[in-house]
Amino acid sequence: MLRTGITPDKLCPPPLWVDELGTTDRRKDEFLATVCHELRGPLAAIQNAFRLLSSENAETAARQRAQVLMERQIRQMTQLVEDLEDVSRIRYGGLHLRRERLDLRVVVGNAVETLESDIKRRDHQLTTELPDAPLWVHADPLRLEQVFVNLLSNASKYTDTGGELTVRAHRRDAMAVVRIRDSGIGIAPETLPHIFDLFNQADTRDPRSRSGLGIGLALVRNFVALHGGSVSATSEGIGKGSEFVVQLPRED
Repeated sequence: MLRTGITPDKLCPPPLWVDELGTTDRRKDEFLATVCHELRGPLAAIQNAFRLLSSENAETAARQRAQVLMERQIRQMTQLVEDLEDVSRIRYGGLHLRRERLDLRVVVGNAVETLESDIKRRDHQLTTELPDAPLWVHADPLRLEQVFVNLLSNASKYTDTGGELTVRAHRRDAMAVVRIRDSGIGIAPETLPHIFDLFNQADTRDPRSRSGLGIGLALVRNFVALHGGSVSATSEGIGKGSEFVVQLPRED
């Protein structure tokens, strides 16, 4: 019997989107066009900032703003590439979890801290409600943090300036539950059943619904499933906000 040195706990089960990747040529073409669009924006911004930094007449404040812009756009491009790599790893079974016993409150707090500058920049009112006692789970801290960063990033991106975001964690029976609610653009009823599909993008008149590659929520679904949990989305419709609920087995 061939031994690989990988325990069953670390070996990913078959991905949930294998069938979804057998898309039509039209969807593939749309995806490639979206990738080009997502890369073109940050590249143009970085190019303009570089020109400003190279100018001998640029003021110090302008140089600092250009540097911040370049750093933000580079982070965006890096995240895009990493998401694409994760899609490939999951498709071919190359993603392995490194689980440990951890407090879910810490993971959620780290995700909030990661997006703190974006939330402040958009003047969102963020409410975080975490229990006093630890919420122990057996999970990969990096992948689990990625789940909540993606969900909170979506909530912020699709919520108008000054809107409200709520992150709440609690116990329910044998599960640890995290709810992320926003007062944003909401989700159309016909889109809701497909919100976690790979390459899915909501088809609304709001231009924000067409941003991104449509892989973030698919990654969320698969990462949560690999941990033995589930994720769901609810919305009362366009313009009425949405809520995403992650449930993970507790380890007490």
